[in-house]
Amino acid sequence: MDRSQTPERVSGPLAGFEVAFRAELERTGYTPSSVDAAVSVMGDLSGWMQRNGITAQMLSPAVLEVLPRRLRGTRPVVRFLREGGAIPEASCVDGAGPVGLLVGEFRGWLAGERGLAVETVRCYGNHAHTFLAWLGDPLDQVLAGLEAGTVTTFMVEHCEQVSCANAKASVTALRALLRFLHVAGHVPTGLVGAVPAVAGWRQASLVRGLEAGQAEQLLAACDRSTDVGRRDYAMLMLLAQLGLRGAEVAALKLTDIDWHAGEIVVHGKAARRDRLPLPVAAGEALAGYLTESRPRCQSTAVFVMVRAPHAAISPHAVRQVMYRACERAGLPRLGAHRLRHALATDLLRAGSSLAEVGQILRHRTALATSAYAKVDERSLSALVRTWPGGVR
Repeated sequence: MDRSQTPERVSGPLAGFEVAFRAELERTGYTPSSVDAAVSVMGDLSGWMQRNGITAQMLSPAVLEVLPRRLRGTRPVVRFLREGGAIPEASCVDGAGPVGLLVGEFRGWLAGERGLAVETVRCYGNHAHTFLAWLGDPLDQVLAGLEAGTVTTFMVEHCEQVSCANAKASVTALRALLRFLHVAGHVPTGLVGAVPAVAGWRQASLVRGLEAGQAEQLLAACDRSTDVGRRDYAMLMLLAQLGLRGAEVAALKLTDIDWHAGEIVVHGKAARRDRLPLPVAAGEALAGYLTESRPRCQSTAVFVMVRAPHAAISPHAVRQVMYRACERAGLPRLGAHRLRHALATDLLRAGSSLAEVGQILRHRTALATSAYAKVDERSLSALVRTWPGGVR
């Protein structure tokens, strides 16, 4: 059916945006049924706005937060309207509030001034939000009179409720936040020293990899007859054979693959770029996904969402792929980092040295690799002394 003959489904304040919304959905790859469903959501939202006397310019984040539960799936509509300037930005004052605005500034500082990775910025921002919300209102006055004792009190209370790993992450994030607040003039003095360290001994526990055969179970659990299965299989192959981090898999670009040389460029921590050889099995999995299952889209990312608008996957999505593979394989829920640890332990058992493992995992210091010394059974056996009586 010609678009001019398509019956209108939207009435009310958003009626004038229906045609452009349909065109944008079709351009980004939505199927006809998905387009109709999204337009229907726009119609429901517009009808609710009309009944409540709300215009497009009044559709602020604060209003969106109180939408009825029956109005589900409005994200594509809101994104389209916001990008076109039809509704207020997500950072408008009445929606984000003082805490949200300040966290937004902090995240911008982390990305622009510190050059931190997207996932790190997200993590630090979440911890910052927790602290700033704890301080209470009015935030500007509280910050102007912020003292070291208040910071210490928050950390003591917070650390009693979270794990050791979470507490350590909170310490790092809060110190970064306090540096930003001082530099930006929100607090009068530097309070970084008021954040207490968290007791925790480095390498106090063993590195946990996978049991024998579990990696093969995870890979076999991917249904490679489907687009999702081929994508997930390629991702897991990169995790298992190259020891990539989840964020590194998500960050891969099409231009990072050199098919002629059989290499890929990995975007690691601290803005590092490492060129690694691409194992044959991993290369075949990648080629299978790219030629048979990756949707045609404008994104330059290697791994994208199967459904339109085919955005690049996030590090969180990589973790979810691992979780789903564990569920299908009948294994407990394991993190994507387990495949990286499994690769290191397998290399040590095969006779590789710690230095070689560090090079493969792209560790910046030998200290980072030393954690695997405790699972290097071949080297540790040479240190075992004979038990009195001749039993070793």
